[in-house]
Amino acid sequence: MTAVRRGRRVEWVAGSAAGLALLFAGVATVASARDDGARHAAAPAPRTPAVDSADAGFARDMAVHHQQAVEMSFIVRDRTRDEEVRRLAYDIANTQANQRGMLLGWLDLWELPKAAAGQEPMAWMAADGHEGHTMDGMDGMDGMAGTEGTGTGYRAHDGSLMPGMATRTELDRLRRAGGRSAEVLYLQLMTDHHKGGIDMARGCARLCTVKVEKRLAQGMADAQQSELDTMARMLAARGAKPRS
Repeated sequence: MTAVRRGRRVEWVAGSAAGLALLFAGVATVASARDDGARHAAAPAPRTPAVDSADAGFARDMAVHHQQAVEMSFIVRDRTRDEEVRRLAYDIANTQANQRGMLLGWLDLWELPKAAAGQEPMAWMAADGHEGHTMDGMDGMDGMAGTEGTGTGYRAHDGSLMPGMATRTELDRLRRAGGRSAEVLYLQLMTDHHKGGIDMARGCARLCTVKVEKRLAQGMADAQQSELDTMARMLAARGAKPRS
């Protein structure tokens, strides 16, 4: 066999081997894609929470709860020059405004209303055994004109829709206060607010089914518990203590 023929045969064998390699690689890729497609097709679609679910109820109610915390924090910012209180108020306002946006965003994603007609605040927590729940110092006011019940047994009154929420009267007091008085009242109101929020967040951590929402709820409970300790210390430094 001449050198030329041997060279051509080597080139043909090399070319054939390369071609076969590409062919097998293509077959493997197609098979892998089909397997991946089959796995994805077999995976169940994410379940959208129902309007009366714990997931939707928590998102609606905590968005309202958070909004008041943001409002109180902006009020005290203008009523004191104390940097420690202003820094705490900024952190609470910034954190809870961001979380509120996430909660409302989920409701939009799920195509659920931000206010469910005919559903009382926190009614979704009844499944967690909270039908008769009230917070110390904030018990229901049976017989009060204009009150409404909630799923916790709490009686809404004077703009306070859920446990821990300040009343319109208390918010007016905060707006009129100044200096140390404003600081103490804000810390007391926010302490009550956090206690109500922690109870609700822990309820979602137990009852909600959307994993990312459960994680957010547990994170809220942990962070607000830490802030409760901080606020207790700040109140003690001002010769005061939590109301309940």
